[in-house]
Amino acid sequence: MPSDKRQRQDEGRLLRLEEQRVATQKVQRKRQFRTLGIILAAVLAVAGLVAIFSSDDADEVDTAGEGTTTTTAAEDGGGGPAIGTTPCPPAEGAAERTTTFESGPEACIVPTSTYTATIATSRGDFTVELLPELAPKAVNNFVFLARNHYYDGTTFHRIIPDFVVQGGDATGDPPGSGGPGYTFADELPTEGPPFYEIGSLAMANSGANTNGSQFYVVTGDQGVELPAQYSLFGKVTEGMDVVEAIEATGTADGAPSEEIIFTSATITES
Repeated sequence: MPSDKRQRQDEGRLLRLEEQRVATQKVQRKRQFRTLGIILAAVLAVAGLVAIFSSDDADEVDTAGEGTTTTTAAEDGGGGPAIGTTPCPPAEGAAERTTTFESGPEACIVPTSTYTATIATSRGDFTVELLPELAPKAVNNFVFLARNHYYDGTTFHRIIPDFVVQGGDATGDPPGSGGPGYTFADELPTEGPPFYEIGSLAMANSGANTNGSQFYVVTGDQGVELPAQYSLFGKVTEGMDVVEAIEATGTADGAPSEEIIFTSATITES
C-alpha cells in the first residue's frame, strides 16, 4: 500500500498533467478561432470588393433584352480592337454628342500608334496612357466613346477612399446603372498578383463580359488587391493629385460628398 507521501506525489503529478491538458486545449481553441477569423475576414473582404462593381451595374445587365446589345464573335473580329459595326467618329471628335448606340464600334485605333487621354474634371485635369497592347477592345471603346463626347458632363458616381474613383455612365438613372447600349468581352490582366497598381485604369462591370462605358481609377491598397476580373486598359501618368482630390470627396458607402463632373476627354494619338 503506497505511503501518504507517495500518494500525495501521485496526486500532484496527475493534477499537473490535467492543468497542462487544459492549457493545451485553450491554446488550440485560440488558434482555431484565430484561423477561422482570418478566413472569414478574407472571404468578406473579397465579397465586398467584388460587389463594389456589381451592385449599381445590375440594371445594365437586366436591360439586355430591352435594347442593350451584346457583341457577337463575328462582330468582335477575334483579338482585334473592333467590338461592333458602328463607324468611328473623326479624330477631332464628332459634331454632336451621342450616348446610345445600337452596336459597339468598328476598329477605331491604329495598333502601331500611341494613345493618351486627358480627362478634364471639375477638380482639374489628369492624363492617362492607354494600353492597347493589354486590352485593345477596351482602349478602342474608350477612344470611340470619348470622341463621341459620351463622357462629357457625366459624374464620378462612386468614390471610395483607399479604393477607387468610378465614373463613365451617361445614361443611368441613378448614375451607375446604365451604359452605351452594348457590351463587350473581358481582356483580363495576367501578370500578377497584384494585377493593378495605384493609378490603374480598368473597366467596371456587372459580371463576366459585361463591359460597357464605366471605368475606375485605383486610388488605394484595396483597389490594388482586386482580383483579375476587370480589364486593365490604362494608367494615370500625370495629375494623380487631381485623382486624389476627387478621392477625398468619397465616403465609405461610395456616394461622393459633392458632385464631381467629368467635363470632357481629349484623345491624343501619336
